[in-house]
Amino acid sequence: MLILLPPSEGKTPAPAGSAVNLASLSFPELAVARKEVMRALSEVSGREDALEALGVGASLAHDVERNRRLHAEPAAPAHRVYSGVLYEALGYSTLTPAQKRRAEDWIVVVSALWGAVGFGDAVPSYRLSMSTALPGLGRLASYWRPLLAEALADRAGDGIVVDCRSSTYAAAYVPPAARTVRVDVFRDRGGRRSVVSHFAKHHRGEFVRHLLAHRGKAPSTPEALLGVARGKWEAELREGTAKRAHSLALILRD
Repeated sequence: MLILLPPSEGKTPAPAGSAVNLASLSFPELAVARKEVMRALSEVSGREDALEALGVGASLAHDVERNRRLHAEPAAPAHRVYSGVLYEALGYSTLTPAQKRRAEDWIVVVSALWGAVGFGDAVPSYRLSMSTALPGLGRLASYWRPLLAEALADRAGDGIVVDCRSSTYAAAYVPPAARTVRVDVFRDRGGRRSVVSHFAKHHRGEFVRHLLAHRGKAPSTPEALLGVARGKWEAELREGTAKRAHSLALILRD
């Protein structure tokens, strides 16, 4: 099984420790590309228009300044650095040892800076979105797409791919549609259904935690994944096509 997560916008810098070791990260075939993105990001982050170029406000100037010294910044496991809504709901620190092993075996974070990293890979905090265009590289979703298609092919294997990414990060890697299940969240008010946007991150995090805690055999089909989801939520499965992934809908009722 492969669970795809987006990085969180909010990150928790490591207070101390060794700097990132690119050779130690998962998917070492991405090392050259990672160095190119780090170089381009450092260059942009030192410009007068850095905040505008990276699409952030003045309150994040310190994060942008950190981009210039990522090679020396302390690194920590991805599950600690990424600390937004989804990751809080997943609650890695409170998982059992067996559940933590599953998390590190199954979860891959698709990242604008690293391409893709394992849940236990040690990385520094940074500020960069997949929608950003960097000098010489262009839009990062387009830059990473062919590289991730090759790097993640073996990691996806023959099992199912559970896709909990936002559309911005989904653009950087398109897994095989027939084996991919996108997790969506809907709210039902008196029979009228609407897409849940921001709070979908929380429910996707809860879903991944629920999946990691499942005591039975890991689901190997979209239908089996639906069965696991129904252990906690009202859920529906929309079948995919040769080009469109399956959709697992978690339904919240008022």
